[in-house]
Amino acid sequence: MIVVMSRKATSEQINDVLARIKSMGYRPHLSQGEERTIIGIIGNERKLDPDQFTIISGVENVIPILKPFKMASRDFKSEQSIIKVNGVHIGGNTIAVIAGPCAVESYEQTLKAAQAAKRYGATLLRGGAFKPRTSPYSFQGKGREGLEILAQVKKEVGLPIVTEVLAAEDVDMISEYADMLQLGARNMQNFALLERLGKCNRPILLKRGMMSTVEELLMSAEYILANGNPNVVLCERGIRTFETSTRNTPDLAAIPVVKKLSHLPVIFDPSHATGRRDLVIPMTAAALACGADGIIVEIHPWPDEALCDGPQSLTIELFAEMMEKVAKIAAAVGRST
Repeated sequence: MIVVMSRKATSEQINDVLARIKSMGYRPHLSQGEERTIIGIIGNERKLDPDQFTIISGVENVIPILKPFKMASRDFKSEQSIIKVNGVHIGGNTIAVIAGPCAVESYEQTLKAAQAAKRYGATLLRGGAFKPRTSPYSFQGKGREGLEILAQVKKEVGLPIVTEVLAAEDVDMISEYADMLQLGARNMQNFALLERLGKCNRPILLKRGMMSTVEELLMSAEYILANGNPNVVLCERGIRTFETSTRNTPDLAAIPVVKKLSHLPVIFDPSHATGRRDLVIPMTAAALACGADGIIVEIHPWPDEALCDGPQSLTIELFAEMMEKVAKIAAAVGRST
């Protein structure tokens, strides 16, 4: 349920509504725009009678939100959210490009990937220090050493860092190095971790689970929002189907569906969606045409020697080619890079 205040509502009237919500055992969420102040009521509001608020001075309207995801919905916020990551905007008119290696393997590898990312127009640097792997014998990442490498490369290249967090107890430590925390597909419904991320001060990149519905993705985002962190970017990265010609099946229809249901930005991961280097560029073009707010893509200076996801990582030359197409598609759909 949301309480819409009138344009002429005073601070005292707004505070009165906030106090009333708290006294009833709910948590208010204040959203002040240029024309309207909206107060969301967080909790199981089905027991609430809207008339309890319509009689309060300064209240213009009370609107029940029927969707299970409240704060992530367009009902709660009609305009597109723009998430800021250390000066970089995700959402709005600009296409964001997050690029870098799947895993931090060495300082030289990460630096070369970051330099190429910056040279050809990427706005954020991705790189995994902690890697969730299907096999316990696969490369699991370099841990804190990988974070230190990312931090050093950031000093030299200047791109903000996006890296994955696997456990709630690591959030504070990783936040010391990273500008944005990524929650991978396998952890999309790790509710303890979602709640912890809702209490941290870093923007969150939330990837859709490989067997999760759009509604389940939005409900996971709701955990983060409801716990106090409004800075969430969603990521479509393909889902598991019976098709075996690609690593996953890219669900491009999910991009406009999510953007209709939610105000949160949506980006696309062509590397994990396809698992094939030769499909990354065409799927990037398709995703941007579908309305994606950005791309997260894996690049590697020597992908054939990569310790993780080499077959889906772009060479530096292919990344340069991709960025040329990104600029053309962005212009064609009325956006910029």
